[in-house]
Amino acid sequence: MNIAEAIRIALQSLWANKLRSVLTLLGVVIGVAAVIAVVTFVSGINDYVAQKVFNLGADVFLVFKFSPLSTNVNHILEGEKRKDLTMEDYFAVRDACRHCELVGATTRNESGHVKYAEQSINDTLVRGITPGMATILDVDLSAGRMLNDTDVDNRSPVAVVGTDIVEHLMPGIDPLGKEIRLDGWTYQVIGVGKKKGKTLGQSADNYVMIPLTACLKQYGSHSSSLRISGKATSAGPPLNEAIDEARVALRAKRHDRPEAEDSFDIETNASLLGVWSDFSSTFFIATIGIACISLVVGGIVIMNIMLVSVTERTREIGGVRSVAGSHHRRNYHLADRHAFRNQIVGGCSRIDCGSQCGRILWSLSSTEGRKIGSNRRPALRNVKKTW
Repeated sequence: MNIAEAIRIALQSLWANKLRSVLTLLGVVIGVAAVIAVVTFVSGINDYVAQKVFNLGADVFLVFKFSPLSTNVNHILEGEKRKDLTMEDYFAVRDACRHCELVGATTRNESGHVKYAEQSINDTLVRGITPGMATILDVDLSAGRMLNDTDVDNRSPVAVVGTDIVEHLMPGIDPLGKEIRLDGWTYQVIGVGKKKGKTLGQSADNYVMIPLTACLKQYGSHSSSLRISGKATSAGPPLNEAIDEARVALRAKRHDRPEAEDSFDIETNASLLGVWSDFSSTFFIATIGIACISLVVGGIVIMNIMLVSVTERTREIGGVRSVAGSHHRRNYHLADRHAFRNQIVGGCSRIDCGSQCGRILWSLSSTEGRKIGSNRRPALRNVKKTW
């Protein structure tokens, strides 16, 4: 029996036993498709997090009272006891960091309430910033101007708002020069940020940026610790030099003893991504293990169905041998080719199915760009970025 005839007989068998062939392929299709979908999803979400969440740039460092991504319970408890970062700490870093192109400071309140006329929106991210933070955070404006040093020095009641504020509170109205009430305090809109869309399913445009000094005046200087950010002249050695200069200035300002650890944490984009990579790798291993279970089950299904098929055809194969004088080994080669054909068809199907599942999972997880319905005014929540 030549190969062409074996393939023809195998295809005839496939067509004659449709249900059996489908069941044979279904188990492995599900198993391998699940593995491919998980790999695709984890790889995609890693790229998404790198681009949308930890997107500060390779030349930026951040100083926290304690790192928000710390997983060590003892470190978290010890960090809670540290002194808050203050404006004096910010001034010390700004004056001492010679390898820094920009130094900024920010504080945030994630439950702001904004009102204009009779319209209001909740869960607005209120961020008090210094002028340098606009460049460090890569904030672009679609209208108006950004906060400047004069606004910070005078605690001016001015604000730069996100597009959600404009769309929900001032539809069809030029927002520049209008006054909004932020948690009961009045601010004049001087700028509107460009639309960013959504990050991890939550709007990144429901925010208000005000001068840091005005924010501390309204919410109190002891309500939260500042976060100091520095942008080095370039990545690599200049970034390391900038971090060392900031560390020395802060240790001196906060009176850290020579043998004691830093009373603050410094992170870079690379270190933040490293923490996420550690978490995602653990998640990846766990999900791959779960998907492999379905792959094993699929293999068992194929073994059982092929066993039934061989058992049913034992008498048929014996009859063919007696009539045609077929060699015993050739008959089993036919069965092998039948199984091989099933695997080829199933392999192509499950690879395509896995790829499609990965694309579907990715499209469901990445909701950026979906517009909020005009007939709804939900209480929008912002993604908690580390900065």
